[in-house]
Amino acid sequence: MASLWVPLYRRELSDITSSHYFHSQSSGQSMDPYTAAAPPTDEWEMEIDAIESPPPPPLLKEPPKIRRLDESVVNRIAAGEVIQRPVSAIKELVENSLDANSTSINVVVKDGGLKLIQVSDDGHGIRYEDLPILCERHTTSKLSTFEDLQSIKSMGFRGEALASMTYVAHVTVTTITKGQLHGYRVSYRDGIMENEPKACAAVKGTQIMVENLFYNMAARRKTLQNSADDYTKIVDLLSRFSIHHTNLSFSCRKHGAARADVHTVATSSSLDAIRSVYGVSVARNLMKVEASDDDPSSSIFEMNGFISNASYSAKKITMVLYINDRLVECSALKRAIEVVYAATLPKASKPFIYMTIMLPPEHVDVNVHPTKREVSLLNQEIIVGKIQSAVESKLRKSNETRTFQEQTMELLSSSPLVTRKDSHSSPSLPVSTGSRSQKVPVQKMVRTDSSDPAGRLHSYLDAKPLGEQESRNSLTAVRSSVRQRRNNPTEAADLTSIQLLIREIDSNSHCGLLDIVRDCTYVGMADDVYALLQHNTRLYLANVVNLSKELMYQQVLRRFAHFNGIQLSDPTPLQELIILALREEDLDPDSNENDDLKKKIAEVDWEEEKSCFQAVSAALGNFYAMHPPLLPNPSGDGLQFYQKSKPAGNPSDRESEHNSITHGFSFKSMNFEGNDKEMGDDIDEELLSEAKSAWAQREWSIQHVLFPAMRLFLKPPASMATNGTFVQVASLEKLYKIFERC
Repeated sequence: MASLWVPLYRRELSDITSSHYFHSQSSGQSMDPYTAAAPPTDEWEMEIDAIESPPPPPLLKEPPKIRRLDESVVNRIAAGEVIQRPVSAIKELVENSLDANSTSINVVVKDGGLKLIQVSDDGHGIRYEDLPILCERHTTSKLSTFEDLQSIKSMGFRGEALASMTYVAHVTVTTITKGQLHGYRVSYRDGIMENEPKACAAVKGTQIMVENLFYNMAARRKTLQNSADDYTKIVDLLSRFSIHHTNLSFSCRKHGAARADVHTVATSSSLDAIRSVYGVSVARNLMKVEASDDDPSSSIFEMNGFISNASYSAKKITMVLYINDRLVECSALKRAIEVVYAATLPKASKPFIYMTIMLPPEHVDVNVHPTKREVSLLNQEIIVGKIQSAVESKLRKSNETRTFQEQTMELLSSSPLVTRKDSHSSPSLPVSTGSRSQKVPVQKMVRTDSSDPAGRLHSYLDAKPLGEQESRNSLTAVRSSVRQRRNNPTEAADLTSIQLLIREIDSNSHCGLLDIVRDCTYVGMADDVYALLQHNTRLYLANVVNLSKELMYQQVLRRFAHFNGIQLSDPTPLQELIILALREEDLDPDSNENDDLKKKIAEVDWEEEKSCFQAVSAALGNFYAMHPPLLPNPSGDGLQFYQKSKPAGNPSDRESEHNSITHGFSFKSMNFEGNDKEMGDDIDEELLSEAKSAWAQREWSIQHVLFPAMRLFLKPPASMATNGTFVQVASLEKLYKIFERC
């Protein structure tokens, strides 16, 4: 009980002991009050135990000390805010390429951008003197004073993007400016160069490679393990860029992939770009919308774009918004348009919207979001209201008349129904449900299905079995061969001349012919050179020789320097080989006639690299083109070439006749003037079988190899629209008008 003797309780204890002391005095007992720490009686102990002990006083803590963070910590925190995920890095890099006046931007991604992001452009490049400070924070060529933000037109202005990337990834920059003999490559880490710039070969412009993104941010990296989801966002971003910047070409593909998931060329209109990127089903259901105001007291803006009509249907809204050529989001405008669609077209409340709004630069505040995803507008409510009214007016007018382009497909017993999934379901190809079946107008019906053999020309002809030929030319074997070829590297050679030739192909591509090639249906061969193909309601004749020649030419350029090589012991005299090849065409190989002309043809221009590579590629394209076989086509009148002729004279001539036939075909069987032999009924079966095999093999290759490859790789040049490569022979709408009069 001695522990209860503390100063706080001294008064209470004094009272107790005092009373006890006086009680003892009265009873004749002497007691010192300060010796009561251990009282002798039980009553004394109960009184002390009844005193409650209060809680201990709280410990007094000092205020936390404010510290200045280390610069590397500050930069990593800022980097995590600017570069939130791989698509954020790509957006910053593409916008830098746009600011560099590029005409071509190529993006390569690996593992959704976590392992590799590579953005290449053909812009003006980066000066050698600027490389040391290129990736430092707040270094930029876009502005110098804060007031410059009032009239900024460039995409970037803070100078944070590249610096942020160096704090969360490994960054390598390769660049060359106009007039330089070589480029420079340098790596960056934590905002500074890891080494001095090294001279290297480079293509015009800049290439920035970001590797191991978020390697030092384990938590962020774990949340981004779904590479497929990130790559989808990247493809969507490049698609949005491509439909607005129509004067540029964009491409985006996975690392090691042969085919780009986004590949656009410069076009004359945004609608063509939308058709190329989002598909024909989206483009055909768009309406042009416009709105403007020039009242300084309320708002000054100009808006134009495209919105989907009542026939468009999709699972989610797609809104592509540009304000002063800057890709941004505006939640207020998006909600306003959604409200209009929900009220006007309830079943089409998930629209497709592409809008570009131009305002005076001083009316836009671009510095309101870390990733520049949003902007603030002066008089935003007024602008949103007027755009909403324009959209509502356009929708109400389009809703007065509506066309349903639906058709029912009759199931054939010989062909299964093949369904195709599309990210944007098109109302022109509906899936019939129950008893509801709305017929498309007769003149719009497409009667040929590419997956249905009954729609091809051979189904109307008496096909003769080819025996072993069918087993030899199995589709599986050819697909295996094609797949093996596609496993070879297909990236274009890093040569300026090759890149220029490929850009010429891309820029000269005809959009209309490209749609025909991508979506056509092979019908059959019309003759030795032309194939019949159907696209929508039109029938075309297509020159397969020209098409295959152009396809091979383009593939040679795109696979340049990646073909398998053959090592020769001695250098090949190329000029002599060309002369020998030219002499092979002469009837008399020993003749020296026109030797000078042959030598002139055999001269190769090695000085002009571009012309040399173009000529070599064109020659290879012509060599691998699908020319008709040397043996005449045995179908129809061509059969007469394989009839044996009856000699009128010495029977020994038959042997020479046979020899001439076995070396080619019998020219003597033709009824030339002075020929003393008569046509016989016997057919040279061996030669005829060889001819049938060659022609069947060619047609099979055209249908199963050439046309699928054309859909994937061919970009038809504009010249094919006028040189007879494509000839329209029938239009269902026009034929219907003719038969309607009968």
